[in-house]
Amino acid sequence: MASVNRWLRPEVNPLFIVVGVAIRIYGFQLVRNICINPEVRVHKQNRVAGGLDNHSEGEVYAEIGLRKFVRTKTPQIMLWINNFFTSPK
Repeated sequence: MASVNRWLRPEVNPLFIVVGVAIRIYGFQLVRNICINPEVRVHKQNRVAGGLDNHSEGEVYAEIGLRKFVRTKTPQIMLWINNFFTSPK
């Protein structure tokens, strides 16, 4: 019981949270690339084809909804602070 209290202190919880989030992001990207990346071929019949000119599949894979949304926005983090200091009344 003493060794459990030694490693499971409340100060260590943020570290566990950060590492857990990093592992989830890594897992999400791994599954995403294996399942829908047009350059990854898991099945044997797809690997036989070799290099394909599948630009349309690659474009669909790269253009996720977040990129489409952000593309039309201004590249500012805190828009109201920037407007406050740059456009006086």
